[in-house]
Amino acid sequence: MKVTAVATQGGYGSSDWVTSYLLMFSDGGSNWKQYRQEDSISGFPGNANADSVVSYTLQPPFEARFLRFLPLAWNPRGRIGMRIEVYGCAYRSEVAHFDGYSALLYRFDEKSIRPMRDVISLKFKAMQNNGILFHREGPNRNHITLELIKGQLVFYLNSGIANLSSTKAPTTLTLGSLLDDQHWHSVRLEFFNTHVNFTLDKHAHHFRAKGERTSLDLHFEISFGGIPVPGGLLNFSHKMFHGCLENLYYNGVDIIELAKKHKPQILVMGNVSFLCPQPQTVPMTFLSSRSYLSLPGSSGKDNVSVTFQFRTWNKVGQLLSGELWRGSGSFILFLKDGKLTLSLSQMGQSLRNITAGVEISDGQWHSVSLFAKWSHLSMVVDDHSAVQPLAPMPIHSGDAYYFGGCPHNSSGYGCENLLGGFQGCLRFISIGDKAVDPILVQQGALGSFNDLQIDSCGITDRCLPSYCEHGGECSQSWDTFSCDCEDTGYTGATCHSSTHEQSCEAHKHKGSPSGLYSIDADGSGPLGPFLVYCNMTADAAWMVVRPSDTDVVMVRGWPQGRTRSATFTYAAGAGQLRAAVHMAESCEQQLALRCRTTQLSNSPGGSPLSWWAGRTNETQMYWGGSQKCTCGLEGNCIDSQYHCNCDADQSEWTSDTIVLSQKEHLPVTKIVMKDTGQLHSEAAYTLGPLLCQGDKSFWNSASFNTETSYLHFPTFHGELTADVHFFFKTTISSGVFMENLGITDFIRMELRAPTEVTFSFDVGNGPCEVTVQSPTPFNDNRWHRVRAERNIKGASLQVDQLPQKIQPAPADGHIRLQLNSQLFIEISAYFETGSSVTYNFQEHYTLSENTSLPRDVSLSSDFVTLSFRTTQAPSLLLYVSSFSEEYLSIFLANNGSLQVRYKLDRHRDPDAFRFDFKNMADGHLHRLKMNRKEAMVFAEVNQSAKRKIILSSGTEFNALKSLFLGKVLEPLDMDSDTRRAATRGFTGCLSAVRFGGAAPLKAALQPGGPAWVSIRGRVTPASRCTEGAGPGSPARELAPRLSGSTGHLGPTDEGEPFLNADHSDSGVIGGVIAVVVFILLCISAIALRIYQQRKSRKENESKVSRNEEC
Repeated sequence: MKVTAVATQGGYGSSDWVTSYLLMFSDGGSNWKQYRQEDSISGFPGNANADSVVSYTLQPPFEARFLRFLPLAWNPRGRIGMRIEVYGCAYRSEVAHFDGYSALLYRFDEKSIRPMRDVISLKFKAMQNNGILFHREGPNRNHITLELIKGQLVFYLNSGIANLSSTKAPTTLTLGSLLDDQHWHSVRLEFFNTHVNFTLDKHAHHFRAKGERTSLDLHFEISFGGIPVPGGLLNFSHKMFHGCLENLYYNGVDIIELAKKHKPQILVMGNVSFLCPQPQTVPMTFLSSRSYLSLPGSSGKDNVSVTFQFRTWNKVGQLLSGELWRGSGSFILFLKDGKLTLSLSQMGQSLRNITAGVEISDGQWHSVSLFAKWSHLSMVVDDHSAVQPLAPMPIHSGDAYYFGGCPHNSSGYGCENLLGGFQGCLRFISIGDKAVDPILVQQGALGSFNDLQIDSCGITDRCLPSYCEHGGECSQSWDTFSCDCEDTGYTGATCHSSTHEQSCEAHKHKGSPSGLYSIDADGSGPLGPFLVYCNMTADAAWMVVRPSDTDVVMVRGWPQGRTRSATFTYAAGAGQLRAAVHMAESCEQQLALRCRTTQLSNSPGGSPLSWWAGRTNETQMYWGGSQKCTCGLEGNCIDSQYHCNCDADQSEWTSDTIVLSQKEHLPVTKIVMKDTGQLHSEAAYTLGPLLCQGDKSFWNSASFNTETSYLHFPTFHGELTADVHFFFKTTISSGVFMENLGITDFIRMELRAPTEVTFSFDVGNGPCEVTVQSPTPFNDNRWHRVRAERNIKGASLQVDQLPQKIQPAPADGHIRLQLNSQLFIEISAYFETGSSVTYNFQEHYTLSENTSLPRDVSLSSDFVTLSFRTTQAPSLLLYVSSFSEEYLSIFLANNGSLQVRYKLDRHRDPDAFRFDFKNMADGHLHRLKMNRKEAMVFAEVNQSAKRKIILSSGTEFNALKSLFLGKVLEPLDMDSDTRRAATRGFTGCLSAVRFGGAAPLKAALQPGGPAWVSIRGRVTPASRCTEGAGPGSPARELAPRLSGSTGHLGPTDEGEPFLNADHSDSGVIGGVIAVVVFILLCISAIALRIYQQRKSRKENESKVSRNEEC
């Protein structure tokens, strides 16, 4: 069946539930494969109690006959308990098995009309890593071929120029990796003339065949499984396919069904059967360096003989070790630098080593055979063998062999494990002359093991797709990948950030003198850097790009009406020039022309006799500014009725200088001249360099003088990689530079304290932050440069020339940053008596584009921040409800003390804790921050009072429903203290309210607020909520005072957005002083001012160490 979703519950009426599990599938009950989310996440979060249902829609779905749920963790107060439901639909399957010596040949009607589009679709399961899947050829060596080579699919499209085996074939595309895993893979190819759409599993590629031909001339037959030759025989010069094909269609024709019915269109060659046999191999996965497999040896036997196959990406690791009989010696087999070394130690003898194998850490299966007897030691790795003579003395097998590492506290030879244990897959193990059955190991009837997955090879290719950008070379180990950025011009974990400035203006800002520089006009975008000359003057920095041909172009008399043209190229590509010109404030290019009896046009404003083309190849009929040469602009042409000297059509030599300054047409790529065929007509011209000055994104700023002023922009799109660059200066102590939110994901840049800049985000693995601390304050009213990057390897942050801070990401965590709100800043709000804001989580999930979240989703962690100022007690600050009768409440009690209630299990009383302040309803500004991870809560008030609380009511917040600020009107199941505060509501000012990725105040006060947020009563933006010296300082006023402002750039005090500032992915920063060059996703830049949100944070003593992984 096709499996589309799974759902789990705990054991009925018990304390037994699973909190995380692996989902594995198989079509034969063996050789299991893990289902992975996002290509990286293999585990599924499970249940938080016995009753709620947790379900997951599987994207993409998969086909299987068997499912296996492997619990990873469960309720510590109970046992493993799971109720499971699987959702799916019927799946039709027609299969054919090819034994490596067989094929199918399909012949179709030659008289039929050729279809406009050819479509081939199939699924394959390969038993070997090489083989032809299909082949179709035509005259003159035309052919298309899909071949499996070393576990990769290689598609050849030959238009008759080269042989199949030639590396000079016009079109060759390689896709996939590890496709010989004996699991099903889907292929779909669409041909439209020379255009090809190629989809392998869920990865689609489009390309066009090279050459001038617009179609392929192919015969009316196609073979599957091999390449036939005339006479109905098979060509064995290429490896035949060994494995199974399923649901094989050619232009809608079911090939396998025709073969089963022995239709005349199908020729069966060799032994093709219509049942796919299940593989007999049982692989094992060594998941970590602690993994080991202990197997009994042939104790006392007069030789050591072991054979097996392995595959791995690791270049280092211990594969096998063992003691010889009665302590007479030992041996160890290990990987080092991609080769295998066997080391033998015998009593009274020197250590003997032999090495074999070449590049065996390539993810492919490799065969190993080692043998030691009397005076002979040998090892064979694939086709490479090594032999070492030994001193004649007995060699007897010991009692046990250890594959991978060793059991805990073992002290035998090789158990020091200096290299680390093997990580990868093993199969076909034989000790002596006896094959090892891994199923017996799994059942506990043979040997012992630790951290092994039996009957599954869990190897993955972390370089497919490659996340290394700009030509960076990807290499990998079992756990991670790395990018070699050498000679790319880019740096960072994924070669994302350019090492070059974006303009000559940026070089000038650094104080660089005139000279040759490489500039990268689109920053971390796809365009590479190129070399220019930067001419630094007192007033500007000029980028100089010369055409490849700077010689004088001579044009002499030619027949009437005939044109003479010259083309010009540049060292930079068209895309690079387009980006540089677009970023510049202004550009110009000068043409120096000398002429006699040669005209540019035959009369002022008349039809042109010459023209030129720019980078878009569009014909431009004008010359110079306002359709005039320089003499026309200055009013000193030799004939005043013409705008150019050459148009006077004089027989003596004259000259014109033409300055082209409409930068959207530059640079000049072609000049065409045409004349009337006059005698002695001549012209000579020289095209000068392209000159551009300024940088639109570099000095582009906006000032924000009030807290409710903000900019908003489209959603920040940086799922896998994103970078943020900007300058700022300010005099305030803290504030938010930019923020963008998703359902649970977010990204934020802020000045957290006078000496701290913090970059924080969440992509689904929990909040992660990187902080740079300075020995001197940043709020010194001087410019400071910030560079931040987030990619799937982690995050980095650098401010000015301070050391860069790097935070690695989990090896198998979520990788995609998914945001859906506009990019803008938080604001403060004043709540009048009886008013409230309600934020409905379920409606948000349903109404947000491309999102759907079932009610049973649980949060194992949450993050809460808010600032408040009030004189009312009791007061409800925040309340979060759920469909499962769980809740979180934060309120001021009757005596003004700050109290928190967590109820994470409806069958238990809520956890209650408070902070030891006499009265927080004192009209002062106070700030609360709470971070919960399962049952552990870290709380902080006013950056000084810190507490660590362990909850007893549960570890997960299930089925979120709504978040309330202020008065709660609907009846809810809550404790008496919370109910009392909820009835009174809140009167005063709230600011910076966040619950995870939700920002309810921002959503509520957004113009035309979203449907999932509702406001009752009067809730208004408050520009003075945070006024005062900082948290805990006396308030000057409680009611909002919205005053007008003058003389500033940006929004008004009333919070109206600064519309249409930039339609690129740029940031939002509010505050007092301008921020310059804010570049998001390296598409464009804008500079803004820092958002005033007064807070003087100290170091959070309870914060997770910044050196740990996010």
